[in-house]
Amino acid sequence: MIRTAALVLFGAVSATFAQTPCDNLKSLKFQDTTILVSESVAAGPYQAPGRGAAAPALVPIPQPPAQAQAKQAGRAGGGAAQATPQMLPAYCRVDAILKPSPDSEIEMELWMPAGAGWNGKFEAVGGGGWAGTISFAAMATAVQEGYATASTDTGHKGGNAQFALGHPEKIVDFGYRAIHDMTVHSKEIVKAFYGSPARLSYFNGCSTGGRQALMEAQRFPEDFDGIVAGAPANNHIMLHAAGVARSMDIMNIPGDHALTPAKQAFLAKSVLAACDALDGVKDGLLNNPRKCNFSPDTLLCKDADSDTCLTAPQIAAVKRTYADTKLKNGQIVWTGYELGSEAGLATIGTSTQPGGGLDSIRILGYQDPNWDWHTFDLDRDLAVANEKAGFINASSPDLNAFKAHGGKLILYHGWSDPAIPPGNTINYYNSVLQKMGAKQDNFVRLYMMPGMQHCGGGPGPNQFSYMGAMERWRESNQPPEQLLGNHVANNRVDMSRPVCAYPQVAVYKGVGSTNDAANFGCKTQ
Repeated sequence: MIRTAALVLFGAVSATFAQTPCDNLKSLKFQDTTILVSESVAAGPYQAPGRGAAAPALVPIPQPPAQAQAKQAGRAGGGAAQATPQMLPAYCRVDAILKPSPDSEIEMELWMPAGAGWNGKFEAVGGGGWAGTISFAAMATAVQEGYATASTDTGHKGGNAQFALGHPEKIVDFGYRAIHDMTVHSKEIVKAFYGSPARLSYFNGCSTGGRQALMEAQRFPEDFDGIVAGAPANNHIMLHAAGVARSMDIMNIPGDHALTPAKQAFLAKSVLAACDALDGVKDGLLNNPRKCNFSPDTLLCKDADSDTCLTAPQIAAVKRTYADTKLKNGQIVWTGYELGSEAGLATIGTSTQPGGGLDSIRILGYQDPNWDWHTFDLDRDLAVANEKAGFINASSPDLNAFKAHGGKLILYHGWSDPAIPPGNTINYYNSVLQKMGAKQDNFVRLYMMPGMQHCGGGPGPNQFSYMGAMERWRESNQPPEQLLGNHVANNRVDMSRPVCAYPQVAVYKGVGSTNDAANFGCKTQ
């Protein structure tokens, strides 16, 4: 049964929308909730609060290009300049614990820009992996842009599924309840603090945050007016089961199937040599990897093994990496990695044990941390895990209620994602069209980013103002026909490129620099 979090405010706040000073928010009474801290934070450089941990690497930090350039330079290493500290406005910080069940312990934070710094809107941000931490860095970007913003650890600490052993209510919290309850409570606190509710609410997340985003659209369609869902791990259990199956299949290939770094670089170079120019621009990117007919068989060593060829076992491992994972009846569990993602797949053919997704089988499915993975059977074990915890999957194609609410949905995924193969996002988008009708671009659009890796990074355009596009769509009825992306190197933008709404792709007009977005147009190939 879906439990909607209810919040009760006592006193004049609920009736008159009187403003409540930040320091006094702690005295408000909430159902199943304790506010531990309500404090004013002075304007200054961003620092994560002392409690909890910083956001995991998989959490994207959407931001304007100028900020993105500085942060990218700070990550580049070598001779790159250090990033300028991110300066935040003054804000009210609320630290709370939610207990919607006797076994729940959901930590959340809500940051609200002080006074005129608030843009009148609320933006919740998602997490990554198994969550277990608050996404402070993403919150910092949101509050810098004027949003009241919130994040949650989803009810546990740590980046694995150990929290779920013997704790079914914590699985519910991780699956959907923590994000929804955080959202309901955040909106009420925002109303208490400012004296009026947020006029619009948005969700922005990637990876697990993408799953959380789609879960909200499917299960709680009135929570948000606009949702940005990147690289969604929306069918959590199927993603992990497919990873285990892929690893075991590769392990069982006879012979030395592991690729050295040199062979992996050779493979990546060979794919580009075969297909880079198919879109009319030789730029180190595959604009649409599915137009590439490259076969790893062409790289078979004809004489002695070397760094410029692949052995038969290595070719078998590469083919399995590209291949879809299927059940015995032919149903696709998860799509394979796409051509063009080779440089990021550091473990092609080198797996020696089941992937990190094993916890979805041994813990969510069997509640046994010592379950013998050697006995893994995809059909059987996926069914067991889905039966026990399938409610954490966000795979329903029925978004009618979200659409009726006036909601807008931006889906995006990097073609070169080495963490979550992107084909599943295309399949999910197509399932929505099949369920709701072929013409749905008035509320949902998909963008496939050439050369982008997991939630960012990679050689292609990988820095986008997703929230800017969402705001223009939801607030000004300006549909995003394309997203403008930048690639940054040595602290400067060295490429701008449009990414078109799927199934269109950006096509070079034949005149001008191929690093200038203005010289591309959107076409269906």
